[in-house]
Amino acid sequence: MTPEERRTAEILRTIARDERIKEAVRTSPLLYPLLLTAAKRYVTGETRADAMKIAQRLEKMGYRLSVEHIGENMLDLQVVHEAQREFLALTAECSQLHTPVGISFDLSHLGLLLDQELAFAHVEELAERARHSGQYLMISMEESTKTEAIISMYERLAQRHEKVGITIQAHLHRSLDDVKRVLGLPGKIRLVKGAFKEPQEIALARSVELNERYLELADMCVQAGRECSLATHDQAIVDELARRDYLHRPNVEVELLYGVRPELAHALRENGVPLRLYLTYGTEWYLYLCHRLAEHPPLVHQAIADMFEPTRLQDVGYGIGNRSI
Repeated sequence: MTPEERRTAEILRTIARDERIKEAVRTSPLLYPLLLTAAKRYVTGETRADAMKIAQRLEKMGYRLSVEHIGENMLDLQVVHEAQREFLALTAECSQLHTPVGISFDLSHLGLLLDQELAFAHVEELAERARHSGQYLMISMEESTKTEAIISMYERLAQRHEKVGITIQAHLHRSLDDVKRVLGLPGKIRLVKGAFKEPQEIALARSVELNERYLELADMCVQAGRECSLATHDQAIVDELARRDYLHRPNVEVELLYGVRPELAHALRENGVPLRLYLTYGTEWYLYLCHRLAEHPPLVHQAIADMFEPTRLQDVGYGIGNRSI
């Protein structure tokens, strides 16, 4: 990134966490629909029906899928219970697809900040439902202040459920030890760089050093024979993973976010690489949009064009076309 792009990324990550700005967007009859149009390049829509419509089309094209109902940091018990009901309904609907789906979620969406035992009970219920319907669960990673609580809960869950996975953020300095902690447990490991703004004493910034850290952690997971999802859009990392002949290992898949680098998804799938697309839906899309733009600031130009020319979104590159805006 250029210095200007780094500054833009920093600003985007800062405003993503600003609840005042988020509330202003949510309540604005002008800003909400305008920014939602930009978000629809990366978010399938606001409803489960939106997500399933696109999921069915992508599955027919040969993509594996993860699906998430977006939400985090919920402090309202009623909202937490509503989220649990939505995830149970999502798990049931995903059973209508022909291949297993990763049901992804933030623990703070299911009550982690209110009552850890309540969150544990919610995930246990989801895990049982997913087991019966042939799906698996993937716990997302959140800000570093929650990392220990998330890893600890995963350790508890993994002792009882084989089809529960965990996400590790390569940029955190602690992640080397965290990978060592989870390698002996069942369940898939999803490896990401990390999207949250963190102080330098806790995490690496986007850099060559971070790429090297990511590859080191990927080595550990792949060589251990663990089922792993290498989630990256970075061409340099993808090329290095291919050079190491990791992309055709039976325990490895590549995972990309829906709407981000669809040309890479297409190329990898055409080359026989197992490719999973991460679909999201829901009304809590503001943070997600900010993070997608922060990861590659030039996309801000694309977002502005999308807002004022929504027909651009009729095909985001997967050949599915005719999307409802």
